[in-house]
Amino acid sequence: MPSSRLALLLVGLLGFALGGCMQATLAPSSGANFTPRDRQLLAQVPYAQANISEQYRRHIVDYPYKERPGTVLVDTDARYLYYVLPGGKAIRYGVAVGEEAMAWSGVATIGRMAEWPDWIPTPEIQARLGPYPQRVPGGPANPLGARALYLYEGKKDTLYRIHGTNQPEYIGQAISSGCIRMTNEDVIDLFDRVKQGATVVVLAPGQSGWVGPFAGRRS
Repeated sequence: MPSSRLALLLVGLLGFALGGCMQATLAPSSGANFTPRDRQLLAQVPYAQANISEQYRRHIVDYPYKERPGTVLVDTDARYLYYVLPGGKAIRYGVAVGEEAMAWSGVATIGRMAEWPDWIPTPEIQARLGPYPQRVPGGPANPLGARALYLYEGKKDTLYRIHGTNQPEYIGQAISSGCIRMTNEDVIDLFDRVKQGATVVVLAPGQSGWVGPFAGRRS
């Protein structure tokens, strides 16, 4: 076999091998169902629309792990959130995650769900980033954005959330105070799919792609 053809064959085989370890994007997922209030508030946002790179846009992808449909899994390293579908598929969303020293990981459940929630800054946030008002009303300028999913361990609020954002330019980065941020459009889409009580798995840094004790947990 000529050396050039052999080289092409080896490159092709390498690409196939690597592709087997990667999740292939199949197609964009369906659009979010905005309420009239969503359309009104998203039409007057006080921030610039971010140019989200293709890798962090919402897509349906192959999902090789064993979580039950309806489970949410956050891959902290890759900056992806997966909503698990039947048939080995998932909807993959790009997210912003917590800075390393403030990132939360573990298994939780969605204990509460809210549309255009108010934001009550914690004392730690007030001390580190404030001063803020004691309560910031829901709306497009609110850091929690259009929706919030409140993560609980048993009956205890972890104080960590999956929520929208008024800073979409940070999607794909480790920048938050520990919460998982999504674009407002994506968090509306997720909110319409997920159920209260669903399992949420947040992988710690270094666990990306690892099928460990979280696999197969029931939501």
